[in-house]
Amino acid sequence: MKSPSSSISIRKTSYSSYFLILFFIFFLVIIYSQDFLCILRQPPLEQEKDEFEQKVVEKAAETGCDLFSGEWVYDEDTRPQYEENECPYIQPQLTCQAHGRPDKGYQHWRWQPHGCSLPSFNATFMLEMLRGKRMMFIGDSLNRGQFVSMVCLLHRVIPENSKSFETIDSLTVFKAKNYNASIEFYWAPFLVESNSDDAVVHRITDRIVRAGSINKHAKHWKGVDIFVFNTYLWWMTGQKMKILRGSFGDEMKNNITLMETEDAYKLALRRVVRWLEKNLDPHQNRVFFATMSPTHESEGWGGEKDGNCYKETTPIKDVNYWGSSSKKIMEVIKQVFKKSKVGISVLNITQLSEYRKDAHTSIHKKQWNPLTAEQIANPKSYADCTHWCLPGLQDTWNELLYTELFFPGQKQLK
Repeated sequence: MKSPSSSISIRKTSYSSYFLILFFIFFLVIIYSQDFLCILRQPPLEQEKDEFEQKVVEKAAETGCDLFSGEWVYDEDTRPQYEENECPYIQPQLTCQAHGRPDKGYQHWRWQPHGCSLPSFNATFMLEMLRGKRMMFIGDSLNRGQFVSMVCLLHRVIPENSKSFETIDSLTVFKAKNYNASIEFYWAPFLVESNSDDAVVHRITDRIVRAGSINKHAKHWKGVDIFVFNTYLWWMTGQKMKILRGSFGDEMKNNITLMETEDAYKLALRRVVRWLEKNLDPHQNRVFFATMSPTHESEGWGGEKDGNCYKETTPIKDVNYWGSSSKKIMEVIKQVFKKSKVGISVLNITQLSEYRKDAHTSIHKKQWNPLTAEQIANPKSYADCTHWCLPGLQDTWNELLYTELFFPGQKQLK
């Protein structure tokens, strides 16, 4: 039997051991506290949000930062985010370097909102968030440019044997097979049915729209998780729009009425909204609408008479500049979407794109028809001041889309 004194001695020894162990643990915590904190703060990989990006969101929410109000900053360190010759998906209408553009400055401008910064585009993070989903761009060639830009931003982190790119009629599909994800483009320049719906032969001067008919296109949209719509350029004919009340056929001339462009545009957008309200789950689907992509005439910024984007190499610095984009159409967009029962996020790319007279393809693109002697003598006469070089401006459109999609909370249209 142990004596009381020996029991006390044993307890003292045990307490001393515990004290030494606790002291050692405390010492390690002090020495490696920062490392422990970093480990404890690290979220799971599939839910990772960079600390800086989270601060951006919090700051934007606090200050009411408007992502679409800011300035262009020249940046040779982080722009461009890919090289033209590294992305095989860019159409020859948008490969400006391959078609002789001598400067590269247009690739190095970064959009800087007032009061906050855009989160850096993380292709791996986005693909992880798109796992098992379909993302579809729906609209005209400008929306197709944004689609191609998105594919170029993503494709480099996908193994070559795990991706595919295919076009069938109006639908183009890029698949990231190891993510079971697809990024798609569907050609529908008016969103609703029209006589310009052929994916190849659609350059029709006498445009006719069935403003109430959407199912011809929308049957291809079912099962899509994320929608990115645009429609504008094809409405700008300078004349009243021809609206077909019946079907295309022999008797259609008797069923055509003329409408002001804004009224016809509103009619079409309302039809799109009704389809979305009927077919989407607001808890599962996300819908975005990109506003007007501007063209450029030099008189608007004080350039030479009858000039345009030809030979322009720097952005417009006047923050109040607004070119030929229709403010009436902008008002229609706000009015229609404000009444929608489905949440539609507006990507207000118009103002920030208005500044970028330098970013168009101009004469540096594939010419589908041989140039005449008169055109060759006057290059600005055939300069394309509608479409945009890639890499370039439309990568910023996708940075804004990325921010609104995964880091929401910032203001949109005022």
